[in-house]
Amino acid sequence: MAQHSAGPLAGLLVADFSRILAGPYATMLLADLGAQVIKVESPGGDDTRTWMPPTRDGVSTYYLGINRNKRSVALDLKDPDDLAAARELARRADVMIENFRPGGLARFGLDYDTVAAGNAKIVYASISGFGTGAGASFPGYDLMVQAISGLMSLTGDPDGPPYRAGISVFDVMAGLHASIGILAALHHRGQTGRGQHVEVNLLSSALSGLVNHSSGYVAGGTVPFRMGNAHPSLFPYEPLPTSDGELIVIAGNDGQFRKLCQVLDLPDLPDDPRFGRNQDRTANREQLRPLLVERLTRRTKDEWFRELLAAGVPCAPINTIDGGVALADELGLDPVVTVGAVPGIRNPITFSDTPARYELPPPGIDEHGEEIRAWLKS
Repeated sequence: MAQHSAGPLAGLLVADFSRILAGPYATMLLADLGAQVIKVESPGGDDTRTWMPPTRDGVSTYYLGINRNKRSVALDLKDPDDLAAARELARRADVMIENFRPGGLARFGLDYDTVAAGNAKIVYASISGFGTGAGASFPGYDLMVQAISGLMSLTGDPDGPPYRAGISVFDVMAGLHASIGILAALHHRGQTGRGQHVEVNLLSSALSGLVNHSSGYVAGGTVPFRMGNAHPSLFPYEPLPTSDGELIVIAGNDGQFRKLCQVLDLPDLPDDPRFGRNQDRTANREQLRPLLVERLTRRTKDEWFRELLAAGVPCAPINTIDGGVALADELGLDPVVTVGAVPGIRNPITFSDTPARYELPPPGIDEHGEEIRAWLKS
């Protein structure tokens, strides 16, 4: 089977037994960086193939967004020949990644202990929803984790209902954590010759990703609460109205606040004892907000955006996705890459010597099955 030479992970073979989001996102990132990823699907295909709309040429864009640079083989693990092929793939792989329920692959001889017995160098990554202990039987859906972790209690208006984040944020986060764990284990293998089992679960990723909020509870004994778009420890750090809509305005430190006041022609505010330090501004936000709003509503959000940025004050319009992509393009970030006929978002990492590759569009079910089966028998 053809090998790829480009990318910092060139030469690595990844057996991808994952589906939905966290695992496929992790393996796409590895594939972009040169790893050869073989996506093992059931004959019915990855669930996200059916998650639509939207679609492109009849294919779910959800699936398209996380499966480029992979080869697909459909294997029915209940079929002896297909199971033999799956085991041979695991025997040859540098990395295997799966997100079955904990223990779900043991009956097929594809669990870590069995695979490692025949492939001591394997880096075997498992992603679950709630770990391998008492939560092993829980379904691993991101929305469940957003609810259980406390994220939803922080999202929404103070007097309104809790909301989920607009994306499956903990699936993405767990995929990133899995990628980090795999790369760390590969480094360890390079030093010792030994592979190992890397385990990631969405709830642990969530609690880590809640950063200041989870720290505020475990270290400070404070249970945070919904504040809408406000920040519990900074002000201003939220949308503020202008003459034609809201603009995100941020003063992350005292210097930025002073610059903000200079642009707004409020030169006395930084020396006001109520507002001089961040903790003062946060404590007195209800007094400070109307003073800022009175000036901001005199001009449009685009006028303020350009002027405040030029002065070194962080701010941003609240775009829809098309606006975000357009601005990234305007800034020279080249956000969109087309692989085959399928556009997608560029890998966010750049390398000076070994750039990401974009060679294979997201595969159809079993698109490379014949080639892969022949290779596994050779």
